[in-house]
Amino acid sequence: MKNSLKSLAVIGLLSLAAPNAFAQAFDAVRLAGGAAEKDRGSVGLAVIAGMAYQGADERRTLVLPGLDYQWRNGWFAGTRNGIGYNFGQTRELQYGLRVTADFGRDESRSDALRGMGDIDPKAEFGAFLNYSLSKEITLTSSLRYGSGNDSAGMLFDLGAGYSTKLSALWRLGFGASMTLANEDYMQSYFGVSAAQSASSGYAAYRPEFGLRDVRANASLSYQITPSVSVLTTLSVSSLQGDAKDSPLTRQATSATGVAAVSYEF
Repeated sequence: MKNSLKSLAVIGLLSLAAPNAFAQAFDAVRLAGGAAEKDRGSVGLAVIAGMAYQGADERRTLVLPGLDYQWRNGWFAGTRNGIGYNFGQTRELQYGLRVTADFGRDESRSDALRGMGDIDPKAEFGAFLNYSLSKEITLTSSLRYGSGNDSAGMLFDLGAGYSTKLSALWRLGFGASMTLANEDYMQSYFGVSAAQSASSGYAAYRPEFGLRDVRANASLSYQITPSVSVLTTLSVSSLQGDAKDSPLTRQATSATGVAAVSYEF
């Protein structure tokens, strides 16, 4: 079980390596297998070299703390998974409900967003379903609703992660994922309304439901002690469809690096 926890923790930290760390922070639920023998948690710190916003051509570096806890009765809470309940108390199948957060976007983050206004943080309500094909391969899916200017944005995430031991202390991981977004989300983050067009100078633009982006990543972790580990990750993301064609998109494909340390208790 402890090896399973370490493996899933490595895959889970890949979510923070997306070009907009906040946008991808809750793209999947990563839990420590099935019914735990005891409550468990982790605390850590990550340095993320990413982009100012999805579609930006400006870099942004963040230092983010992390705290996650999982109770053996199925409840979980933290910065990686949100707050929710896992009904599937087996290592192979996990499914449940949760509450997460969309952290919005500040106009001041980039000159390219001048005149677009802020997107306020919002609570998201959703569900998740994970299935492990083996100890090394996990398929993930997540549905989230409530983001954007009208609190009607919806995201559907699909992903797969692979993690394997290189030695007793080293672990290598790979991941791939994609996100579909409804029209309300796309309009908030990639659209330009008539009012925004007048204040920003961009032509009015109304994107439709579709594939927002695809992502791939690789990670390498080292177990310093049985409780302390460090992780480095490289992630590449590429906007697709109407998100790629948005006037706000200055760079459709970007790379992000992450260095993180975590302590399990």
